[in-house]
Amino acid sequence: MRLVRALVLIASSLLVQSALATPQDSPSTDPVIAQLEKDIPELMRQADVPGLSIAVLRDSKLFWSHNFGVRNAKTGEPVTDDTIFEAASLSKPVFTYAVLKLIDRGKLGLDVPLSTYLPKPYIENDPRLGKITARIVLSHRTGFPNWRGDGNPLTIKFTPGERFSYSGEGFVYLQTVVQQITSKSLNDLMNELVFTPLGMTNSSYAWRSDFDARTAYGHNSDGSAGDLRKDTQFNAAASLNTTARDYALFLAAILSGTGLKPATLHEMETPQIAVDPACTNCTDRAAKELSQNIFWGLGWGIQRDANSQALWHWGDNGDFKCFVIAEPARKSAAILFTNSENGLAIAPAIFRDATGNTPAAFSWIKYDTYDSDSLQFAKSVRDQGADSAILKFSAPLKSGVISENAINSLGYRLLSRKRFPDAIRIFQLNTELHPDSANTYDSLAEAYMNSGDKPLAIQFYEKSLALNPKNTNAVQQLKELKSPSNSP
Repeated sequence: MRLVRALVLIASSLLVQSALATPQDSPSTDPVIAQLEKDIPELMRQADVPGLSIAVLRDSKLFWSHNFGVRNAKTGEPVTDDTIFEAASLSKPVFTYAVLKLIDRGKLGLDVPLSTYLPKPYIENDPRLGKITARIVLSHRTGFPNWRGDGNPLTIKFTPGERFSYSGEGFVYLQTVVQQITSKSLNDLMNELVFTPLGMTNSSYAWRSDFDARTAYGHNSDGSAGDLRKDTQFNAAASLNTTARDYALFLAAILSGTGLKPATLHEMETPQIAVDPACTNCTDRAAKELSQNIFWGLGWGIQRDANSQALWHWGDNGDFKCFVIAEPARKSAAILFTNSENGLAIAPAIFRDATGNTPAAFSWIKYDTYDSDSLQFAKSVRDQGADSAILKFSAPLKSGVISENAINSLGYRLLSRKRFPDAIRIFQLNTELHPDSANTYDSLAEAYMNSGDKPLAIQFYEKSLALNPKNTNAVQQLKELKSPSNSP
């Protein structure tokens, strides 16, 4: 047994060394890499992205990696190979890999109800919980919301397995089960199953003290640095901290099939469900049609065209954005981490350079690009004020090119920076452009409430509730605003 274990360790070490093979000596002679090196700095400048780390794999090995910009705009410290980024939802594919290893070892059944592994129900009084399996979680068909929100009970919104709706809550449920059956914390388990075997020495699902001096700071859309976040809570869906080179080791394992049985790897790469082309979080309605080229496998998005199939995922922790794509048949992949709210605005252009075409996934997740009217409008509001920007961009605003959601998000960014007059004007604009949307009035009410104008807050919460009687937020806010304790 000792000899077998020694041979396994040696084999693992050789695989890690192979995956980290030194990139070619002069990568800029490669036309793809030369184009990336040329375009990325200018894209970052146009989108106010302070820092970025990228890695490209070919033949299941690291071919090229590079770091651009700074990890902290206040200090000017550069991004390096050791810079830690929040992986956000890129945590999910890594956790999936560990879950599939447990399935291969017979510790967990892919199609066994997760409720059978826990001593008591994860949620009460809903027999549909018994329909949720690891397969259902990993393909985002639980019926759970993405996140329930602080203080809200977790509920199932539609029959599990029925349709796709992206859910971090589902992954936390599976995490709870995995911890129960292994009697280990998430991070201990990830170290055992993933990080140590693959040599990912700079990765953790919870904060490590050695991250203090080398972690990237998140930056808002203006390029201003926030506070250093130190998440001490394990979250399989979103709390991975890592580097681009560490994540490249994980991608090398996926491309080469390391650590998984061939049948399990095939299952991971097989579409389980087609997505709703118009929606990522779709708990409130069934799809009118299903996508013909975007699907979900086990832990990965899958995009298909006539010539290829690719695994992909995006990550969004607010002021950290990231994206990964891998083509198993071609043994190639690319991973991008940014420390900016605008990081995904430049991702389509970067991946077009890296892969030869813009991944279809970007048309589904619907982030505004750096040169879009939406981002240019936001910049104009920031620099010239709301009234001037509205006049300048009147045509794309009226035509709907700048969407209701983009305007709403801009209003909340202004609200977070306490630019109350501009925030209120932007939310007013949204009610003018979308007078039948309950959400626009709800947002305007919140802006008035935060600015201290209680009568107008009440007025617009009531308007929102009239348009959508199921708006529980408006009900709660009106209750508090009208309570005697809130009287002047």
